[in-house]
Amino acid sequence: MDNIYIEYTFEVTPKEPATEILIAELGSVGFESFVENDNGVVAYIQQQDWNENLLDDIYIINSEEFYISYNYKEIAQENWNKEWEKNFTPIRVDDKVSIRAPFHDNPGLPYDIVIEPKMSFGTGHHETTHMMVQHLLALDVEGRKVLDMGCGTGILAIFAEMKGAKPIDAIDIDNWCYLNSIENVERNNCEHISVYEGDASLLVNKKYDVIIANINRNILLSDIKTYVSCLNEKGVLLLSGFYEQDIPIIDEEARIYDLTIDTVIKRNNWVAVKYLK
Repeated sequence: MDNIYIEYTFEVTPKEPATEILIAELGSVGFESFVENDNGVVAYIQQQDWNENLLDDIYIINSEEFYISYNYKEIAQENWNKEWEKNFTPIRVDDKVSIRAPFHDNPGLPYDIVIEPKMSFGTGHHETTHMMVQHLLALDVEGRKVLDMGCGTGILAIFAEMKGAKPIDAIDIDNWCYLNSIENVERNNCEHISVYEGDASLLVNKKYDVIIANINRNILLSDIKTYVSCLNEKGVLLLSGFYEQDIPIIDEEARIYDLTIDTVIKRNNWVAVKYLK
């Protein structure tokens, strides 16, 4: 049976910067996917994560600086993908990486990633995915063993293989993400990616040169210890899924395990941090 999602359609006036702030706040309460349009944004959350008071603490909705109205409805995964196709626009990262659907033309950039998310997080539209792609662009992963934890669509694992990484493990606790990652791995003709359904308990006795974890603050805080135990000496840990103001609490936990910050990328209050072991 398909999971049920709740689709919220927000009309935002003025659109900027309110839309970016709204997306950031919605992400913090469990919304998984976002599609911007001319009027604002459409956002999706699993029904199991939804409650009628979900938006009560979303500051920007109650701000007098902007006018934000919304409505919502239930939508099955199979129908969501049709909605996504109508709204999804191709993404470019630093004019080097294109992220697009199969029905978009190839823009001819050095790296071309083709995905259909089907409700899985990671289209490149969200700041965290965009920044993780930027980190990987700057990182030499040729021949290095990589883990994409909380892989969503599989986009970061796919990009890592395009940059020469192998072998690569991609893990997500959500069955839909697991199945979707398998589809996208095949769609991009990847040969060195193994996709698994589960959580950090799958990492026992595993070792990696690079670990990518784009999840959320609380899971990261819980699992940093496990990630470090799986990192080879001089390994790289890329973390995202949290806000700039969360860096101190993430860094406090990371320092316990002798991780040091190397690079921080910021985008609309979201951050992606590169740690070195």
